[in-house]
Amino acid sequence: MSLKREKSTAAPEVASIQNDYVRSVERKEKRQMAHKVRLFRRLAVFGLVVMLATIWIGTTIYAQSQTLTEKEQLREEAQLALKDVKKEQVKLQEQIILLNDDEYLAKLAKKELFVSENGEIIFTLPEK
Repeated sequence: MSLKREKSTAAPEVASIQNDYVRSVERKEKRQMAHKVRLFRRLAVFGLVVMLATIWIGTTIYAQSQTLTEKEQLREEAQLALKDVKKEQVKLQEQIILLNDDEYLAKLAKKELFVSENGEIIFTLPEK
């Protein structure tokens, strides 16, 4: 058994033929290996550029969607505020119309300011 191990581990030394054909084949193999290495490097750089562009585009889209969501929320709040203001405006318009009426002003003055006409007595009842 020990003989088999020694024979299998010992590599026989074979001299290579050094002629023009062998040298051209070796140069061709070296060029192909160099081409593969350059191709791999170019593909790696291109992949990195594509990955960085994808990340940049993704973050931009995410930021824009966040901004759009915030603006949509602000718009909804503004719409609610606008509805409230319009209701208030309608009430104020009605009050302007009432304040232009002399009878309403007289009732309001009697009720809130306790203004009375000559010979008129005002009684106030406590509110429950």
